[in-house]
This record gives sequence, structure tokens and C-alpha cells, in this order.
Amino acid sequence: MRSAMNQMQLSAWTYHRVLKLARTIANLAGEEKITPTHLAEALQYRPKLGMI
Repeated sequence: MRSAMNQMQLSAWTYHRVLKLARTIANLAGEEKITPTHLAEALQYRPKLGMI
């Protein structure tokens, strides 16, 4: 997550939103812990720059 934050230049607010979404994805999958797969899926849902 730290490397994604640096590479994608995520703000602290965005970082927390991605974690919240990853937690939701993990819950829907019936998992207790957030895995890198959940984080990757959450990051995919972020709008791309220039598309807003």
C-alpha cells in the first residue's frame, strides 16, 4: 500500500478511502483480514486522472 501511495501520489484522504473499500471487499469475500488482493481491487476502482 505504501508503494502504491507513492507511485499513484495518493493523498491521506484517498489512502483511508481505499483502505475502507478494501475492508468492504474483504468483508464481502468473508475474509477477516485485508489482503493485497483486496487492496489491488480497491485501487482499481479509483478514477483515472483526467477522466473527471
